Formats: sequence, structure tokens, C-alpha cells
Amino acid sequence: MKEEFLHYLWKYSLYDKASLIDGEGNPITVICPGEYNRDSGPDFFNARLVIAGTEWAGNVEIHIRASHFNVHGHDRDHVFDNVILHVVAEKDIKVYNANNDELLTTEIRFDPELYRKYIELVNNPCAIACRDELEGTDSFLLRSWLNSLLIERLQMKSEAVMKIWTATGNDWDETFYRVLSRYFGFRVNTEPFEMLATALPFRIIRKHADNRLQIEALLFGSAGMLEEGLFKNALSDNYYTDLIREYKVLSVKYSLRPIHGWLWKFCRLRPVNFPTVRLSQLAALLSTAGGLFSRTLVADDVSQLKDLFGVAASTYWDNHYIFGKESKRSGKHTGDQATDILLINAVMPMIFIYGRTHDDRKLCDRALDLLADIDPESNSVIRDWTLAGVVPESAFDTQALIQLTDEYCRKRKCLDCRIGSSVISSGKLLKNSDQLTLEP
Repeated sequence: MKEEFLHYLWKYSLYDKASLIDGEGNPITVICPGEYNRDSGPDFFNARLVIAGTEWAGNVEIHIRASHFNVHGHDRDHVFDNVILHVVAEKDIKVYNANNDELLTTEIRFDPELYRKYIELVNNPCAIACRDELEGTDSFLLRSWLNSLLIERLQMKSEAVMKIWTATGNDWDETFYRVLSRYFGFRVNTEPFEMLATALPFRIIRKHADNRLQIEALLFGSAGMLEEGLFKNALSDNYYTDLIREYKVLSVKYSLRPIHGWLWKFCRLRPVNFPTVRLSQLAALLSTAGGLFSRTLVADDVSQLKDLFGVAASTYWDNHYIFGKESKRSGKHTGDQATDILLINAVMPMIFIYGRTHDDRKLCDRALDLLADIDPESNSVIRDWTLAGVVPESAFDTQALIQLTDEYCRKRKCLDCRIGSSVISSGKLLKNSDQLTLEP
């Protein structure tokens, strides 16, 4: 038996109401189960109960066995003095709080089928535990859950962004630059891009926004890519030596210290994703006239944002992937898929977070609407959901499904998932469709 399962039963009143009695056999009526507490302290705050005809308000603590109250040290903790009811699966002993007052303890009874279904889900080896029970799920339940999941995902991202914002002295442009740089790493080079953005502040780049070569020199130099011997034959390349010359002057002027060039990963990457190409594309974006973040905030639709963030590397990279080695000529534009990744993971969250910080509901709603206008992502997580019958229609849906997978499915938090809860409590889901096309 898992304690969180008992929490679930209590929270949703999925137990035999007649099983709740006090020590003298009087019924215990639950007016309100209380507010679920995931932190330290009692499991439910501000519950309202009627015990032997008297209404009580206070906290509820839940354990598998009554003796666990002592095992967990609650009998010595005054935080639990306001517990008015101790709910257990097995009342093996009497328990007392830190004031030595006996705690009213009652055993909870429930349909064993609920627990069987729960164990079946959490022990299912499939990535999506309820995959076989998704067919025909109630579309309203699914849509409302996905809406909540997307907000939850954006709020989680907000925490990391606000730490950056605080570290940068509440500078939104600097914060946006760091967040954007992270996602230019496209997973494989996320860490060195983050380190680069910290080593090279945006305030320095902004001073050279009208000089593309100097911005590239700042980026490549601070990235450690101008270190001697890093690229074979690079010194015979005029473009490379121009970057070195510019960086020597700028690094002295701004007391810059580069990160190590060996941090960058090239192996098993498609050449178009080489960090050299991505750095040049980032330089193109940062040399855009006008404030990048301010232009992002006023964009009316996705097409405007795609025009803004869909940039090309400098002409040198038309026939290069690394310094000093020519390749077949082809333009190095970010491409639709890469641009969408930047919009989904960096741009839209920043718009949402900025709007929330400034109590601007319209800006928050715009971020959500823009996500709904971007094509759904394609990755292994989304393919799993599609095979299970859940077909996303936009990046709004795919981001919600990724949140569901990361925070609930993989952690087997089925009890906290509205779909999982529905499966457990009803034994099956409402059926009205063979395939779940997610309509807003």
C-alpha cells in the first residue's frame, strides 16, 4: 500500500463513508476534506468534519498504519497538534500528539478494485501507462487537462527564467539573450551556449549591433573557437584571421575571458547543426536593428516572429561548416523546424513570463494563442501519444503532452493526473471517439 493512494482516496472521497467512525462508533461526516499539502506538515489543511454531532475545523494526517505517526516523529512535533483526525488503513496502536493528547484515529475502507487499477497503472512498463485505456476518452476532460498542463509547464519555466532575471539585475533584454542562447544549443550544445551567454553579456553585444563582423568576433572569440590549433588550416582563412584581429581588440577593451573551445560538440551532429553555424546565425539575430525583445513583444502573429527569428549565417558559411575547410555551397538559414523550436521553447515562454510579471493578461493570452498557431512538434514523445490515439494539432498541444510525459507519466504520478485519476476511479474512460483530435 502506498500512502499517496490513501491521499487520493481522501481527496476525492473515494471510500466507504460508513467506515469513518470515532472510538465510540459514532459516524464521522466529512464536510470538506481540506487542502492537500505536498510540503512538510499535515497532509490536509483546513478540513471540516462533524464528529459525534460537533463540527470541527483543523488538519488531517494520513498514514498506512497508525504507528507511522510515531515512526515519522510527528508525536514530538507541535506542527501536528492541530490534527483533528488521523486516517489510516490499519489502526495498530493508539497515538498521541506532542501535548500527549490522544489522536482520534479512524480506519478507511475502500473498493479494492481501485487499488488494483492503480497498481496496474504504475507497474505498466509502457511509456504511457494508460495507453490501452485512452480510446474514446472524454474530450472535455482531455482538453481542460492539457490547458492546465501547458500553464503548469510555462510556470515551471518561469522559475528558471526569474532566477536569470534576478541575476542580471532585472534586465529583460539580458534575460532574453541568455534564454535564447540556451536554445540555440539545440540540446547537444545547450550548456556551452549558456556559458557563452554568461561570459559575454548582452550589454556588450548591444554596443556593436550595427557591426555584424564584430558581433561574430565577440561570439566566436568568447566561445573559445578562435584558440590557436582548434581548427586545422583555419589561420590561412582571411575570415578567421579577421575575427581574431577584431576579438583581440574587443577582448582587451571589455576584459573578456573566453570559455574553453573543447566544450563544443560536433560529433554525431548534422553539419547544419554545427555550433559554428549556429553561432553565426545567433550573431545575425543579435545584429537585428532595434531591440530584439521589444520587437518580440509587439509581434501580432507567428509569421512576424518567424520573419524575425528565421535568420541566415554570414556568407562565409555558405561553403563552410567549420573554419578552414570548404564544403559544397548551400545557404545556412535556421530553417522552419529550428525556428519553431526557438519560438516554442524560448520566445513564447518569455512573452508569457513577461506578461505574467507585469500583470498583462493580454500578453499571456497572446503567447498561448501564438503557440496554438505553430505546427505540432515531432519527437519520440509525441509519436508515442499519436500511436496511442492522441493526435496533437499544434505546439500548444505538444508542449502540454511533453509536460504530461515528463512530470506525470515517467514519474508514474497517475493519481495526480486527471486521465489517470479517471481510469482508476471509473475503471474505464467515457467513450465518444476512436481517435482524440485535440480541438481547442
